[in-house]
Amino acid sequence: MSSPTPQNPGMSNWLLITFLGVIWGAAFMTQAIALEGFAPLTLAALRTSIAAVFLWGVGAMAGQPLSSITRQAGARGWRFSFVIGLASFAVPFVLLAWGLQFVPSAFAGITMGMLPLLILPLVAVFSPEEGIGPRRIVGVTLGFIGLIILIGPEAILARAGDNGLWGRLACIGAACCYAIGSVATRLAPKMPPIAFAAATLGAAGCLLMPLALAVEGIPNDLSLRPVLALLYVALLPTAIAGVIRIRVITTAGSLFMSITNYMVPVWAVIFGVTLMREDLPAQMYVALALILLGIAVSQSRAIQASVRARRR
Repeated sequence: MSSPTPQNPGMSNWLLITFLGVIWGAAFMTQAIALEGFAPLTLAALRTSIAAVFLWGVGAMAGQPLSSITRQAGARGWRFSFVIGLASFAVPFVLLAWGLQFVPSAFAGITMGMLPLLILPLVAVFSPEEGIGPRRIVGVTLGFIGLIILIGPEAILARAGDNGLWGRLACIGAACCYAIGSVATRLAPKMPPIAFAAATLGAAGCLLMPLALAVEGIPNDLSLRPVLALLYVALLPTAIAGVIRIRVITTAGSLFMSITNYMVPVWAVIFGVTLMREDLPAQMYVALALILLGIAVSQSRAIQASVRARRR
C-alpha cells in the first residue's frame, strides 16, 4: 500500500478528518459553556496548558519526549514549534474565546469554513507542490457559497450589539491565524507528532498563562458545568486533535486538511439544533448540498485515486 500524499490522501486520512470535524464542531458550543466560569484569556491559557501537559505525558510513554524534537530537528524545530504555537493556538484561541462572548457558537463554527479560501494563496506561495488546479478552486468556491448561505442574514445580525461586529471580526481573525499555522505546519521539519503537538501547545500556554494571571487573575466560584466544558476543549479538540492535525497535514497536505473546515460548521449547527434546541433555517439544506458538492469537486481526483488503490 502506498504512503498518503496530497494527491492521494488515503482512507485513514479521510476517517481522521471526519473525526476532527465532529469534535471541532462541538468545540464552539463547549467553549461558550466554559465561558460561564472562565474569562477569555484564562480559558485559552488553561486550554493550551492542560493539553500540553496531557500530550507531554502521552509522548513520554510513547517514546516521543520533548527532547526528541532537539534530536530530530534541532533549534529549527523549536523555532517552528514557537511560531506554530503562536499562530495556531495562542492567538486564535484568545480571539475565539473573546468573540464567543458576543456571537452565537454556531456563527464561530461557520466562520472556520473560510479557511480553505485563506489557505489557497498561502499554499500557492509556500507549498506549491500540493497543487491548486481548477477543480480545487471550483470546489472551494462552491463550498464558500454554501457557507455564505448557511450563515444567512440572521446569523450575521444575531446579537449584533456594541461588540457584535468586533466579535465577528475576532472569529474571522482566528480563521486567518489557523490558515497561517496550517501552512507553517506543512513547512516544519519532520518531528515526532506527539512531541511536536506538545511543544506547540506548551509554547502557547507559556505565552498565555502569565498574561491571563496578570489581566484576569485566578478564577473563583467555579461550577462543574464550565469545568467539564474546559476539560473537553482542552483534551479532545485541542490535545488529541493537535496530534491528528499534524499527522494529516504532514502526510496529505494543508489543502486536504482544510476540508475539515467544511465539516466543522455543519457539525456546529447540528449540535446547536439537537443539543441547544435552535431552529433549523430553511437555507440549511441548500447550504449543506453546496458544501458537500464543493468537497466532492475539490477532492474528486483524490477520491477516485483512493477507490482505485483499494480495488487493487
